[in-house]
Amino acid sequence: AMVSWKGMYFALALFLGSFFGSIFMLGPFLPLMFISPAWYRWITDCIVATWLTLPVALLEMVCGAKVVVTGDGFVPGERSVIIMNHRTRMDWMFLWNCLLRYSYLRLEKICLKSSLKSIPGFGWAMQVAAFVFVQRKWEDDKSHFERMLDYFCDIREPLQLLIFPEGTDLTANTKARSHEFAEKNGLKKYEYVLHPRTTGFTFVVERLREGDNLDAIHDITVAYPQNIPQTEKHLLKGNFPKEIHFHVQRYPIETVPTSKEELQLWCRKRWEEKEERLRHFYEGGKSFSATGQGIVPPCKSELRVLAVKCASLLYWTVFPLGMLVLLYLYSFAQWYFAAMIVFFVVQQKIFGGLELIELACHRYLKKQQKFHDTKVK
Repeated sequence: AMVSWKGMYFALALFLGSFFGSIFMLGPFLPLMFISPAWYRWITDCIVATWLTLPVALLEMVCGAKVVVTGDGFVPGERSVIIMNHRTRMDWMFLWNCLLRYSYLRLEKICLKSSLKSIPGFGWAMQVAAFVFVQRKWEDDKSHFERMLDYFCDIREPLQLLIFPEGTDLTANTKARSHEFAEKNGLKKYEYVLHPRTTGFTFVVERLREGDNLDAIHDITVAYPQNIPQTEKHLLKGNFPKEIHFHVQRYPIETVPTSKEELQLWCRKRWEEKEERLRHFYEGGKSFSATGQGIVPPCKSELRVLAVKCASLLYWTVFPLGMLVLLYLYSFAQWYFAAMIVFFVVQQKIFGGLELIELACHRYLKKQQKFHDTKVK
């Protein structure tokens, strides 16, 4: 159970990048939230996206992972809900390898468990990026989803929101629970996926639709033909996926049912198809399509992707080192550094996270605007 140098390098590069990035790259823009949440959103999304290219670069260039994307691909820049099977705890990160080629990383938002919020560096950046943190209790999550989604619709933020309807990754434990659920509800037992929970999915689709902020649903199936890195520990030991296969199916929103019941059935139907697709994949030729090629070409050439990966590796290697030098040489940098760390920790204890402060600012500015408009009339 040795830790490999690649695993250590991977973890350390990501941590230092997110830690110093939160403080020195995102920190200076935080006050903008109080002036214009929409501008704040756009600028911080762009900054976070530069970091999202780092795991892509590390996985492919340092760890030798190969990425295969088949199926429909994306229309670049469109607003969508992405649903995906949750094979390992790392799927959400691997998806960036697909999105870098087929879409824009700055549009992506993820629904993820709220315990991740307090991780220094990563958690801070995710708060600034306005990821949707969930408690996994629908009573608590519903109103939070409502506020976040309405905010995105309000500021016309085009987003690609990643949801895992299964709610958790596939393990022996979760599969047993999924089998129990299937038995109780007279459903088929699945081997390769878990039964999806449709409440959150239908709610998100309905809400974004009402807010006129949804063009399509992307149903993505992810598979690992050789080794499956189930948790972060596997990565630390250097057990990186040799290949990651994504099969993308794009459903324009006009083709998706509108009633809640039909939408739930629609989601379950996708999971039935996933089970079949994955069975063929793992029992057959370890590929989703005969050609191994997507129907739609990616929106960036492999040369451009390579350039992005090289630039990312270079920048995110030099940047943390530069910040360490800055901290060593200048006391004002040390004071700023300490103040930002205290700020990140304290605001979460008091307000619950930066994305909640951002929502409050938006609500306040909207009220002021309304008040001003009525006075003018």
